[in-house]
Amino acid sequence: MNLPAQGELSALCWKEPDPLRLHVNDVIRIDGRLGRVIRVNDCAAVVLMHRPAREFTTRFDKRVHFQPSATTFRISTHAETEVLNRNPRPKRKSPERRT
Repeated sequence: MNLPAQGELSALCWKEPDPLRLHVNDVIRIDGRLGRVIRVNDCAAVVLMHRPAREFTTRFDKRVHFQPSATTFRISTHAETEVLNRNPRPKRKSPERRT
């Protein structure tokens, strides 16, 4: 079933991407540490951040190196953070007209 008004409906639902919004795979800096955006929806972005390695000495004078698992947390998609790896899109060349 093909409705003639479907083209107009899809034009109303289309939103242009916001250049100031966080995107998936953006590397951001929060409190001097790096994190990667792994998921983005309308209201939140999920960030993966590695925790620093811990090294300590046991009671028997043996050095132990412990790497804790990464942590995830949610921030706003419009958070004012420093994005380190976003490249601006190259401008498209307008096609030359032949006369």
